[in-house]
Amino acid sequence: MKTLLLNPGPVTLSERVRQSLLQPDLCHRESDFYDLQDEARTRLLDAYELDPQKWAATLMTASGTGAVESMIASLVPADGRLLVVQNGVYGERIANIAKQYGIEYLALAHDWMSAPDLAAVARCLDTEGPFSHVAVVHHETTTGRLNDLNGIGSLCALHGVQLLVDAVSSFGAETIDFDAANIAAVAATANKCLHGVPGASFVIATHGAIERASSRTYYLDLGRLARMQAARNTPFTPSVHAYYALVEALREFEDEGGVPARHARYAALAEQVRNGLAARGIASILPPEHSSVVLRAYELPRGVAYEPLHDALKAHGFVIYAGQGDLSKRLFRISTMGALTAADIERLLQAFDVLTR
Repeated sequence: MKTLLLNPGPVTLSERVRQSLLQPDLCHRESDFYDLQDEARTRLLDAYELDPQKWAATLMTASGTGAVESMIASLVPADGRLLVVQNGVYGERIANIAKQYGIEYLALAHDWMSAPDLAAVARCLDTEGPFSHVAVVHHETTTGRLNDLNGIGSLCALHGVQLLVDAVSSFGAETIDFDAANIAAVAATANKCLHGVPGASFVIATHGAIERASSRTYYLDLGRLARMQAARNTPFTPSVHAYYALVEALREFEDEGGVPARHARYAALAEQVRNGLAARGIASILPPEHSSVVLRAYELPRGVAYEPLHDALKAHGFVIYAGQGDLSKRLFRISTMGALTAADIERLLQAFDVLTR
């Protein structure tokens, strides 16, 4: 029995992407590799129809957190100051990255169940500044909430502040208006909404942001990576086969209709899960209008702890995800990323019938 991943990455691969891992071994100093690298960088910009005269995609061998770390450590200047808008684990991780690098920052903390308070963000920018950058998580998978990127971006534009976005769990499936949101950079990964494999991540940034990049970090130095990739080069040995998979995943992504099609596909599956669980007395934590289509959180069934629920569903071929921190005793999470179908979701719901009788 094939096990399907309903966790927020890595995802269940399509056969097309899985087969891409069997391509010939390739030296990263050959022109063939630079062709692969160039195609990945071009297709990443094409995903959101970004102008290469303004934007550049920079690849790195790392998890999504590595891309976020590269973005924060490289793009906030030595004399800069960062406002971190946080309402979950991954917003807190950005603050921890800033602290690790000695970047001056202020964390505007919200309850994990709450959306960012735009009035509070505005007050903070007015009274606690000046700030050079604001950082926010677009899709906070702690709860499955989709944060108001345009609202925060508008405040950044009003105050002349650059926005840094953790789009690790939204890139490829949710709308990102790069210009309207006053974005300087977005960090994301191959192995979530793009349906690649772990080991390849990237930062999409304006050329201006890259030109001003600092060099606090060695391996994740965004400026050096960007300059060398633009010159068809690379400073280190990348995860070549992860890049193979990323390029094939991006080709498949385009063939299937890009961001609009992926959003629609996820939305249909997510609503199938939500409606099916609601019919079985299992409520979602957030209403659909506040949720991403990528992942949603659900109340644990009465009298059922997460561990036995996880183990029983895994025995039926499904891997779900626990809540984090204090939420671990209250909720579980289901993602609809990857090579999943409506028939797969129906089998999942039937498994819940067996477990909750």
